[in-house]
Amino acid sequence: MRRSASLQRLLFYGLSGPIVALNVWLLSVLFRYFQSPLTILSFAAIVAFLLNYPVKLFERARISRTQAVIIVLLVTLTLFGFLGITLVPMVIDQTIQLLNKIPDWLSSSQDNLVQLEAFAKQRRLPIDLRVLANQINASIQNVVQQLASGAVGLAGTLLSGLLNFVLVIVLAFYMLLYGDRVWYGLINLLPANIGIPLTKSLQLNFQNFFLSQILLGLFMVVVLTPIFLILRVPFALLFAILIGISELIPFIGATLGIGTVTLLVLLQNWWLAVQVAIAAILMQQIKDNLLAPKLFGNFIGLNPIWIFVAILMGYEIAGLLGTLVAVPIAGTIKGTFDAIKSGKSGDFMSTVTIPHDSDHN
Repeated sequence: MRRSASLQRLLFYGLSGPIVALNVWLLSVLFRYFQSPLTILSFAAIVAFLLNYPVKLFERARISRTQAVIIVLLVTLTLFGFLGITLVPMVIDQTIQLLNKIPDWLSSSQDNLVQLEAFAKQRRLPIDLRVLANQINASIQNVVQQLASGAVGLAGTLLSGLLNFVLVIVLAFYMLLYGDRVWYGLINLLPANIGIPLTKSLQLNFQNFFLSQILLGLFMVVVLTPIFLILRVPFALLFAILIGISELIPFIGATLGIGTVTLLVLLQNWWLAVQVAIAAILMQQIKDNLLAPKLFGNFIGLNPIWIFVAILMGYEIAGLLGTLVAVPIAGTIKGTFDAIKSGKSGDFMSTVTIPHDSDHN
């Protein structure tokens, strides 16, 4: 009996790895084949999850769900319209200016390397920066070519983005109205001990995760924009928004956002880049250690290693979209299994921990 049990465990652990790898490969193939509709459906589901909060508030005021959904969508569209008129043109203009400036910044950085090498030769220091200079020159040519090719398809990209935005809003509207019926119709196909915890886990993880990440990202944008303006950072609004958006990617997003902005500023002014990095890291620490715990409390968390693994698998399967939904999906799976093991499907908590860099120091 013991040999049989040990053999079963060996087979289970031995086959689980290849099965997981095969499933990841199949999911990545399916996503690439149905990338456009799956992306629109995923963003529509995220929007529906977020808008479900204010819809429930209106329902508590004895307003029918249809009326509540219409009111919330009208307010949301009004807000997006206001941002589209005021903020979006500024961001697009700064983005175009930044793309035009990058070749000049790379050229100036190449000149600085030449001066540094000449300075080193005068003092007989063994420094050869020709390879790095050649790489920068190749990067300049690559950037120029990409800008030339990207400018041609800019109008088509904006038109496609606007169409996708309309589709996301329309789908989110119908998900808010009829999503429960479709979901529970699918859940009824599963046993009750799986369907109930899966439903609660999915709702709690997605709502807690995206709401918290969006609020924290807004905090970074609101705080960093005036700081960058005081420091006279070029493209201050664009850089602050870039760091705020990077907050949506857990675990590594903030580091990537701050690192990218610092590198771009470094191409122009190294001392300004140091100031930008210090200000952004300081605000990030305030957000992680003071704001986040007070806003969202303590959740039952995933191990940081599993968070990182989930992000890597999500990126392999669905690219940027996969990195956004990897953590709440992993939390949903963990929460469902925990509820099934405990046998308390009705007593459930969110398993998503909002990962902060301070937790890993």
